[in-house]
Order: sequence, then C-alpha cells, then structure tokens
Amino acid sequence: MRAAIAGDSGAYKRLLLSLTPTLRGVARRDCARLGLDVAEAEDIVQETLLAIHLKRDTWDMDRPIGPWIMTIARNKLIDARRRRGAKSPLPIDDAFDLAAPEAADEGVDRQDVDRLLGGLGERQRDLVRYLSIDGHSVKEAAERYRMSEGAVRVALHRAIKALAALYRRGEK
Repeated sequence: MRAAIAGDSGAYKRLLLSLTPTLRGVARRDCARLGLDVAEAEDIVQETLLAIHLKRDTWDMDRPIGPWIMTIARNKLIDARRRRGAKSPLPIDDAFDLAAPEAADEGVDRQDVDRLLGGLGERQRDLVRYLSIDGHSVKEAAERYRMSEGAVRVALHRAIKALAALYRRGEK
C-alpha cells in the first residue's frame, strides 16, 4: 500500500489481487456465522475493495495495514446485515459486531468518487449511490427500480466491476 500511495499502480494491483482471496474467505465465513446468505459474500468483497480504494488515504502508514483492512471488511459485513434487516438472531458473542461503523464519508475523496461514478451509465450510477453511498437495502432498491432483488445484486456487482475497470484505465 505504501508503494501504491507513492504512485506505483502495479503494486496497488498486486495488493488488491492478494487481498481478494482472504477477504472472500472471511466474508463467506462471517456470512455463514451471522446468518446471511453466503452468496452475499462476493458483494461484500467487492464493496470492501472499493472502500479500500476510496479510503486509502485514511490509512496511517505508521500502523499495520491488516487491522485497517479488516475493519473496513467488518463494516461492509455489518452494512450487509443491516440492509437485510438483521432479523435473524445473533449470538451474544457476536454482539460487538453491531457497533456503529465509522462514518462513510470520513476521508473519502468525493471528487474521486464523483469522477468514477460519472463513468457509469445513469442507472448504474443511481444504483451504486442508492445502495453503497446512501445505504439503502437491496429490497428497497428492488422496489424503487422495479427489479428483483437478485437483479439488483447482479446490477450492483456489474457496476462495481465497471468502476474497477474505470479506475484501472485512469491509472495508466
């Protein structure tokens, strides 16, 4: 991450690629543990990677990066649980996971977000804002956009992939 912050886009790509399998494993395990559909794990991974990108300038280089990354992943898991409605019982040992996540806007470079979102089509941009920035549930998005919940998840996943491609093009 230090090299990436210094401008080494290759190092940044390697970092994200190396994080993905670990994040995927953690997301799958935690989804199962918290009663979320394990299929939501990939959405959580993609949202975590996007948040790492958007919040990379908030990482304190004097501290280990692992806890910072895992905090972001934990917050994305909590967000997913909240979007679902958190109606299933949660073991008391996991109650600490319901602590309020850090404010979504802290340290986020809004110009960077707006620039990247500007590269999406109107529908994708609105969906990403509605779900990931405004924090609405998939169910609410499905009702608003008159789509099935599955279609909303697929559209969000595609939008996040498109954002990643836009970012990669901007790095060259």
